[in-house]
Amino acid sequence: MATQTDVATRTSWLPLVALALAQFVMVLDQSAMNVSISTLVDDFDTTVTTIQAVITLYCLVMAMFMLTGGKIGDIIGRRRAFVVGLVVYACGSALTALAPTVLVLTLGWSILEGLGAALVLPAMVALIAGNFEGPWRKVAYAVIGGVAGAGIAVGPILGGWATTEYSWRIIFAGEVVLVALILVMTPKVADAARTGPAPRLDTVGTVLSATGLGLVVLGVLQSSVWGWIKPKEDSPVTPFGFSLTVFVVGAGLLLLWGFTQWLERRERGGRDPLVHLALLRVAPLRAGLIGLFSQNLILMGIFFTIPLYLQLVVGLDALETGIQMLPVSITMFIASAAGSRLSARLSIRTIVRAGLATAALAAALLMATMEPELDNPSFLFSMAVLGVGMGLIASQLGNVVQSSVDASGRGEAGGLQFTGQQLGSSLGVALLGAIVLSGLTTNFLDNVSEDDRISSAVSDQVGVAVGSGIDFVSSDQIGAAAQQAGLDETTSDALVDDYESAQLQALKTGLLVAGALALLSLAFTRDLPRRLPGEADDDAEDPEPHPSGAR
Repeated sequence: MATQTDVATRTSWLPLVALALAQFVMVLDQSAMNVSISTLVDDFDTTVTTIQAVITLYCLVMAMFMLTGGKIGDIIGRRRAFVVGLVVYACGSALTALAPTVLVLTLGWSILEGLGAALVLPAMVALIAGNFEGPWRKVAYAVIGGVAGAGIAVGPILGGWATTEYSWRIIFAGEVVLVALILVMTPKVADAARTGPAPRLDTVGTVLSATGLGLVVLGVLQSSVWGWIKPKEDSPVTPFGFSLTVFVVGAGLLLLWGFTQWLERRERGGRDPLVHLALLRVAPLRAGLIGLFSQNLILMGIFFTIPLYLQLVVGLDALETGIQMLPVSITMFIASAAGSRLSARLSIRTIVRAGLATAALAAALLMATMEPELDNPSFLFSMAVLGVGMGLIASQLGNVVQSSVDASGRGEAGGLQFTGQQLGSSLGVALLGAIVLSGLTTNFLDNVSEDDRISSAVSDQVGVAVGSGIDFVSSDQIGAAAQQAGLDETTSDALVDDYESAQLQALKTGLLVAGALALLSLAFTRDLPRRLPGEADDDAEDPEPHPSGAR
């Protein structure tokens, strides 16, 4: 029988194409739908906040069940988990393409696709590690990172074109076709034979981890409605006079603490935990997970913020928005592909640090270019810089995580890897979205109260009307609402001016937070390795295998 290394050497492109296409599909609709936010709002007669929740829930479902998906791959086999996940994902895509309401959209996109991806992604990274060895594995992970960048590149353009010319539903229908193609190629992907008894699924751990992560993200997402600490007027309950956000996030963190205690108890009893905590004590793996979390938090937070600026401030349509976002995707693809070559000359730690610093610079450049009128060259350059930073990070961390464990730990490591990524994505949309929406309300009320063109009576009326929160809409809608309220032209114009100013300030605040998070993430890169195990490095030590799969 040919070894996996032999197979990878002879036909490496066959399993790699299947796995790369799966990665492409997993990121396609997420990036495509970011440019269609305003169209989704119109089609379903809903609000930006609701679409924000749908996008967040998609990432959150993946984060909640990614550890479980990785463990299921260990139980039933990674290729089988990969296939089952693809089928579930295709069913979700088909349902989303036909969705008549937001509820059905949420069921198909956020829940079914999220659950399918939770099975596919951990299996995918484990299959890459199992099908490729040595330099082939590094190339394979670089290709996967580049394809993820390509998905982000194609997504805004494809989503913008489909939404503007036809319908956003075409994207999801096309995913069904792509999944069918992947399933045809899947038999070419080798699956490692199990060397011991099949582990059992830790159902209690699944419930604790999923519920804990869900409550943390829910609290952050709803903070723009409930308030962070001081409750807003529309908050359903105010325990002890505080916002519900504090208690929901606190309950989530408490459940996650209980999850770690449960894992330790199962390990002491000799039973299979959902994930071995020993993996988190492997410094390079832990640093890699934090890096992936940070990358996705920053990228998806910015990708939620930028379309609001381009569509609701500047007034671009979905296709024009996709074109404006194209530079970040192109340079991310190029930088991700170049990262594997750079690692031969520079340490992994240096490349990741350069990526984070570049992302922080990009956030500052985007803040500088964010004006009522789009400064096209400066904006495109800023987006290109962001792509370089993201690509440098993506080129290294997937390989760091998988190379930190042996074959027995790859399923769990894959689950941890994509839990970190999707938790970062969901928190990025939830956190930056909440900051932007909260800042919009605060800035608008401050602008109105300080505007001499607006009487105190009107200012009080505005305060009552939007005191509990205001949605992110175009300034034309604000002007129309003012005229319907019977306000004179001077006052209406003043309200529009104040709202436009509040929009820009809120968006800049979101970008400022993204840049600050990129710089803060630098503090967690010290445990990243200079070189991976097996690569020439005078400072590297050969780590000993661990029963949990940690090296």
